[in-house]
Amino acid sequence: MKYRSCALLVAAALAVTGCTADAKPVVHSTTSALEGKGPITFVTGKDSSGVLQGLLDKWNAEHADEKVTLVELPAQADGQRQQLIQNAQTKSASYGVVALDVVWTAEFAANGWVDELPQSEFQLSQMIPSLVAGVKYFDKMYAAPWGGGTGLLYFRTDLLAKAGVQPPKTWAELTVACDKVLKLPEAKGVDCYGGQFNKYEGLTVNASEAINSAGGSVVGPDGKPNLATSEAKRGLDFLVQGFASGHIPKAAITWDEEGGRRAFQEGKLLFHRNWSYVYTLANRTDGSSKVAGKFGVAPIPGLDGPGKGTIGANNLAISKYTKNKATALAFIQWMTGQPTAKQLMVQSSQSPSYTALYDDPELVKQFAFLPMLKAGLVNAAP
Repeated sequence: MKYRSCALLVAAALAVTGCTADAKPVVHSTTSALEGKGPITFVTGKDSSGVLQGLLDKWNAEHADEKVTLVELPAQADGQRQQLIQNAQTKSASYGVVALDVVWTAEFAANGWVDELPQSEFQLSQMIPSLVAGVKYFDKMYAAPWGGGTGLLYFRTDLLAKAGVQPPKTWAELTVACDKVLKLPEAKGVDCYGGQFNKYEGLTVNASEAINSAGGSVVGPDGKPNLATSEAKRGLDFLVQGFASGHIPKAAITWDEEGGRRAFQEGKLLFHRNWSYVYTLANRTDGSSKVAGKFGVAPIPGLDGPGKGTIGANNLAISKYTKNKATALAFIQWMTGQPTAKQLMVQSSQSPSYTALYDDPELVKQFAFLPMLKAGLVNAAP
């Protein structure tokens, strides 16, 4: 019964974000010029890094008549999307620049909820192509790449070293590593593996990564569902059997990104799948993390070798119904520019959109996983 429940949960999450192959998209062109200067709001998910207000203070100090006010939405992606849609449907002017998950950009463009942006005014050629593709809808640009990444495997270096175990490249190696490491007295109270398995967008990401990492795909080249394959089943089996065997703790069925991050930082997980932002938070030495200096980062494992991560990105768009759109455009250009992208990487380990920053000696010295993350993004699947 446990096996069946987990399988149904994963399938339901995938169905929630399914596509209709025969639906005809509607392309909304820019109907009004991006004009008007003055105060705007910047609407994004909860800032767990705590660095955004500092950036806005810097902008506001230089733009006294065009100040930006931060509006934080819920931490979970589903809650953010719901509030953004409600605001758009009421044609409210209260939201100015909005942060969109990569999977929402086409939806907001098709519904005419965001304005088209001028491609020539952004340095798209200097950005990772997969991230640029995520801001376009029928070759028109409706958002600017703000930061992107893919799934990473965080692991406890101290416990692996104690057991003489290397970071796993496959799911089988992960299981063997857990069985060996968790026998150590030092590993008392530590569980094997965790990701994002609550019934929300994060589960869809984790399920997609598992399917893609087993050689399958959620959607085929024809745009139709492609889940009735042996590869898809093998991928989902990794998650289902993980819960059935206890290698994934029962509590993880309620985890989102923050729930899993807290468990890892509290020293309760040996392996944890999450995004790059966790790196800085888990390394804090203010007492908030019990694993600071005791963890490493590797590509997510797969069936026969390193897995195929999901492309994750946050894009910045202009609400169709806001005023002061010239200010909104200028703020997006500043917020997505290379200097700000580098500052965000240094302060919060938010993965940058610019290709060159993944090879920046200063950043690589501080974040040794950057070249690996760059390769992962090239290999990642939408």
